[in-house]
Amino acid sequence: MPDITERNASLARARETGDTERAASVREGSATRIERVSPATDIIEQADGFHILMDLPGVPPDGLTIDLEENEVTVTGRSSYAPAGNDRRMHAEFDAVEFVRTFTLSDMVDRERIRAVLKDGVLNLFLPKAEAAKPRRIEISQG
Repeated sequence: MPDITERNASLARARETGDTERAASVREGSATRIERVSPATDIIEQADGFHILMDLPGVPPDGLTIDLEENEVTVTGRSSYAPAGNDRRMHAEFDAVEFVRTFTLSDMVDRERIRAVLKDGVLNLFLPKAEAAKPRRIEISQG
């Protein structure tokens, strides 16, 4: 998947070779070519489960889908950006993108209690630990 460096390099190569149609497509994020990127992600383990924190700037709640299929959870979000009114872009580094990230779940995760909250461009995907996976203390009896 291309990252920001590759996207900028792609735009520069298109400009250098005179491919103005491709340059406009890469620059403007047209419907024919939208960049797909892997969002910056942190995974934090706590006693009750795992928190996956993902940066998804510009993604509204209705532009976000989280699919759970067997042992994989896939997060897909699409941001959009359009200049206001008759504004004309003089320089653009932010554009519409599609964020995609897939995680493989172990049996430690209780799939029925997964929760997700999107706030201020950050997704908090909570994967609770299954009861069987939680640490427990073994009682000792005298024999």
